[in-house]
Amino acid sequence: MVRCQFVGVSYQRAAHSANLLFGVTNRRFGGRVTVERRSFTDGEEFMTFRLDIPESIAQSLRLPAPEVLPRLRTELAVALYARGILSFGKASEFAEASRFAFADLVAQRDIPRHYTEDELAQDLDYARRQ
Repeated sequence: MVRCQFVGVSYQRAAHSANLLFGVTNRRFGGRVTVERRSFTDGEEFMTFRLDIPESIAQSLRLPAPEVLPRLRTELAVALYARGILSFGKASEFAEASRFAFADLVAQRDIPRHYTEDELAQDLDYARRQ
């Protein structure tokens, strides 16, 4: 196992595990993120991200329990889109929202649209099929 530390965060990369890509532990707050790669028999691969939130922080969330997971997914999707890490389409997919609903959310937060020529082409193809 390879291990490095940066400002109170411990990164671990497992050399012995083909599935675990890396893990991040915040020693100060006790949270942990792990990323694993999994494969299905049909050859499809996906990555699993797991975020462990310390109980003290989870209890401080000002959300009803049924809203926590969808709200955190939406918040993460918006943040990743705003930073240019995810495209608009992938962010709306990750948020499990329609493109229109996600566009409204982005507009309400005054986040500028990152609209590329590829996205325009996809939108035009979609419009032509309707």
